[in-house]
Amino acid sequence: MVSRRQFIQLLPFSLTLLDRTTQAQTLRLENARVIVGFAPGGTADIVGRKIAEKMQGVYAKSVVCENKTGAGGQIAVQLVKNAPPDGASILLTPMSMLGIYPHTYQKLPYDPINDLQPVSGAALFDYAFAVGPAVPEWVKTISDFLKWAKAHPELANFGSPAAGSSPHFIGTLLGKLGSVDLRHIPFRGTQPAIVDLIGGQIAAVCGPTGEFTQFTKAGKCRLLATSGPTRNLYTPNILTLKEQGFSELTFTEWYGIFLPAGSPQPIIDRLNNQIYQVLKEKSLIDGLSQAYLTAYPTSPNELAQQLKVDSQKWRKIVSAVGFTPEG
Repeated sequence: MVSRRQFIQLLPFSLTLLDRTTQAQTLRLENARVIVGFAPGGTADIVGRKIAEKMQGVYAKSVVCENKTGAGGQIAVQLVKNAPPDGASILLTPMSMLGIYPHTYQKLPYDPINDLQPVSGAALFDYAFAVGPAVPEWVKTISDFLKWAKAHPELANFGSPAAGSSPHFIGTLLGKLGSVDLRHIPFRGTQPAIVDLIGGQIAAVCGPTGEFTQFTKAGKCRLLATSGPTRNLYTPNILTLKEQGFSELTFTEWYGIFLPAGSPQPIIDRLNNQIYQVLKEKSLIDGLSQAYLTAYPTSPNELAQQLKVDSQKWRKIVSAVGFTPEG
């Protein structure tokens, strides 16, 4: 029999155990969704679906990836902002929507800092500038393309996955640096843009390098440059923009995982740990590499700091060139 003194001594431990048990039950989810702001088939979709698949049955009984396209990725961000902070609605987004849009759009339906809770990085990638059958075969470099575009102003255009995004900025600044008026055409993701590219409806597309893989292998379009500081590991024969004289356009970007602001710390920690474990799995790393993506797990604080650094960098860039989504 437990004495009164022993009961009092054991009480704190019992309460702690009860609290942990209750917390674990609270954290169990029946359903969760990874929300992506771009069309199926693109790199954001690939990352979202691979992560959701790996978390199925572990983080929640059911984990699905949902594509909520529109407004250049803003719809997905706004949806998660307004979701209950219970860990069931998870945003996977490129940096652009959170680090660039605040400096290019006069009004956003969300505050990247106050409406979202950083959880972890997901993947790193660079961009490529590609041309399709509307551009003659002799165009092999960015300089060639600018020369052709200047001679054919009625055909001088490019598509990007979203107005105000990094690819939009890269294409617009290429035109400015080459003294060519490149008309921008925004799409709901890079894949829809590529469909028009290989169909000859538009001249060029700027988007994540991995999005062009199947089309370049099939000879339906060709890459003229990539945006990383060094050549892309998966496209070693393609010169970077820096190598072609456009060092101002050296950019890499990341996909990050976010929850609604106000999410309890135990939920944030649990999701971060889950993402960390998933991104360390060889099968997922190999799967990402097929789309020219590199796994990028971080702590919540590391992601918050990276977003802060990128946002400050882009504020200066946007201010210096006067870039707008309509530009």
